[in-house]
Amino acid sequence: MRILLNGDEKFLEGEVTIRELLNILGIELREVGLAVAVNGEVIPKSEYENYKLKEGDKVEIVHLVGGG
Repeated sequence: MRILLNGDEKFLEGEVTIRELLNILGIELREVGLAVAVNGEVIPKSEYENYKLKEGDKVEIVHLVGGG
């Protein structure tokens, strides 16, 4: 399956949930400072386990990085 991830093509094996995508990418699930949008719609964290991505979805992952 092909998706557009933060503007770049990404190929995935079979159906993948948002949670599985984050695991594949090595991104730790955080309550604060992480957001995922699919086709321009922000998906609530409570749906990450069950929201299945589809062929051609445009996925944007934004995570804030603190520092000082």
